[in-house]
Amino acid sequence: MADTEAVPTFGTELKDGFKPTNAWVANGITWLDDIQSFYRERSAIEKDYSAKLNALAKKYFEKKTKKSSSLSVGDTPAMTPGSLENASLTIWTTHLTTLEARADEHERYANDLVGKVAEPLKHLGARFEDLRKRHAEYAAKLEAERDSSYTDLRKVKGKYDAACQELESKRKKSESSFDKAKAQSQYQQQTHEMSNAKNTYLIAINVTNKQKEKYYHEYVPELLDSLQDLSEFRTIRLNALWTTATGLEKTMLDQSSGLVDHVTQEVSRNQPHLDSMMYIRHNMGAFEEPADKAFEPSPVWHDDDLMVTDEQAKVFLRNVLNKSKGQLGDLRREVDKKRREVEGVKRLKQEVREGRGKNDEVTVVSQIFSLQEALHQVDRKRITAEVETSTITSVVGDVTLGAKNHNFKAQTFKIPTNCDLCGERIWGLSAKGFDCRDCGYTCHNKCEMKVPAECPGELNKDERKKFKSERQAAAGSVPTPAAARSTDQVSELPDLTRSNTMTSLSSGYAASAHRSISGPAAPAPRSPVDENPPELPAPSSRPPATAAAGRKNRIMAPPPTAYITEGTGGPTNGSGAASRVTEQKGKMLYGFDANGEGEVSVGEGKEVSVLEPDDGSGWVKVRNGYKEGLVPASYIEIFSAPIMPQDTGSSLGNRPPSTYSNSGSSIGTTGPGGKKKGPAVAPRRGAKKLKYVVALYDYTAQSDTEHSMAEGERFVLIKDDPGDGWAEVEKGGVTKSVPASYVQVAE
Repeated sequence: MADTEAVPTFGTELKDGFKPTNAWVANGITWLDDIQSFYRERSAIEKDYSAKLNALAKKYFEKKTKKSSSLSVGDTPAMTPGSLENASLTIWTTHLTTLEARADEHERYANDLVGKVAEPLKHLGARFEDLRKRHAEYAAKLEAERDSSYTDLRKVKGKYDAACQELESKRKKSESSFDKAKAQSQYQQQTHEMSNAKNTYLIAINVTNKQKEKYYHEYVPELLDSLQDLSEFRTIRLNALWTTATGLEKTMLDQSSGLVDHVTQEVSRNQPHLDSMMYIRHNMGAFEEPADKAFEPSPVWHDDDLMVTDEQAKVFLRNVLNKSKGQLGDLRREVDKKRREVEGVKRLKQEVREGRGKNDEVTVVSQIFSLQEALHQVDRKRITAEVETSTITSVVGDVTLGAKNHNFKAQTFKIPTNCDLCGERIWGLSAKGFDCRDCGYTCHNKCEMKVPAECPGELNKDERKKFKSERQAAAGSVPTPAAARSTDQVSELPDLTRSNTMTSLSSGYAASAHRSISGPAAPAPRSPVDENPPELPAPSSRPPATAAAGRKNRIMAPPPTAYITEGTGGPTNGSGAASRVTEQKGKMLYGFDANGEGEVSVGEGKEVSVLEPDDGSGWVKVRNGYKEGLVPASYIEIFSAPIMPQDTGSSLGNRPPSTYSNSGSSIGTTGPGGKKKGPAVAPRRGAKKLKYVVALYDYTAQSDTEHSMAEGERFVLIKDDPGDGWAEVEKGGVTKSVPASYVQVAE
């Protein structure tokens, strides 16, 4: 007999063979009806005594012969068993042989057969069939979920293709449009939409592949194991009823006690897994897992499988990552909780099976199935959040650290309200947008994931009104050269050529597109942040800066409106030249990237308005366009007298020296030597710091949702103990839970 310590299971051996296995289990359950029919018929025949007993035995020998193959190895075995029968059929053969040797029955024994064997078999068969149908329904649900994942991926792919098609249309339109500035703005906005669609598509691919992997390696194998357990449970209960029948025979038939004892011994040898082993052995076949989904470039936008990591894309990715990370900890705890519940009920089932519990095992199995369904739903959400988090952090890192996220809530706007991001009206009567509880920022539902994490904090009514005016003035505007330098620290503008992720052009594009990439390929300009990063204070005084790296677009000449001095006539600078005369000006000697709350990014050579001089802290408050914030005092040269405009009647009098050109030679003007290294920056008093914790004891993670710790090890505190005894910390870009009592806040 096979070693019961190493019993094979359907999930590990049969992989996705649910349908034939389900049919095999159904055959076994249907067989219960045959057995109870046997006992009912035998009860009637017992009254006619010996002659009819022999006839009955012959009849069921024939039935067994017809069903021997399907009951042993299924309807469609990979290898035929020949004359070999499984263990249960062997026991059944012993029953029929014993029946042929017995011919002494009476009325009471016939009545006992009906009341103690046939009726329980009928009731048991109905309950087993209900459980089997639930398995089949759940298998269909899993398959539908898998197909739905593929369908959703195709939809996301379709949106990405549509975004690419729309981008190509905007590009062609920008070449022939009379209003170049507007066409360029639309083209640039569509570029961002295409980037977001592409990133969503890449994330969806990873999620689909992970769900597919879980389907074939966890969900279906678990379902097959449950189906195997149901089949073996059927065998256990069938053995019990057979033992009851043979016990009745032994009591009533002293003369045939030896034969009945033999049947009882044979039944006890019928281990539940033996039938399963025979079925596995004759149904093992080749299994080939479907290949992972891969990125498919749009036929009209030849692209690669790299995620877009420019500033606009990072805004979208940061919001997606923030939402996923916010859910991940709770989902992991919920999964652990539900998994413990499942394990607890499984232990209860084992106790019942071993005779140490009084619960009804069918009810317990049904409870296990319900808990596993609930666990499956939460685990799918956890997998999605984990894949989204790991996909984004592997490309751009944890961009949520130090972010000042808006405190959004869904809102139904009863009065006309514009979106602070795109500037368009928010329509609808049923939660069609969001507003920030702290600063009053409003946006569409569709714009929520594109809003930068730049919440200024709680504002009063006047401050909200001021920020609202500034946001509306900036919403949907075309980036100027100065704005581009303050954001990316690279002298470049949105161009009229294809996106920087394009790798090839098809033969159907406009001639101007070919001209824009003709000639020798110029080296891509390196980011000044990579070339000469400014010296920053230690991490304990300021949060670390995330270097923005990526390929740069071909540099094109800015539209004429870009030469107007930023802020002239704007809503934040007062009226005309009078406000410029009264403001003290300054010029950035070095480019500065904001790294903390209250700071502002300004490009090298950018002219700014000085709002508050250095008070001894080493920092100066300036206005860059409509944005205000602090910059290091050593990075700015403050003019001794306010600068008067050269010509108040024309914006061309304030035109800065142009470093932009349509020719390829302009790329060299922003090369590695184009940025000077700034001096070391003094830590700003009151700057927001990351909060750290130190491990008090060694701790070994009990699951993949926990961090292991060594005494004295430092972590970044992400979320303090909410009351469940666990805290969320970050180490190496990975956020997991640790016992709150094992750590303390670092001094």
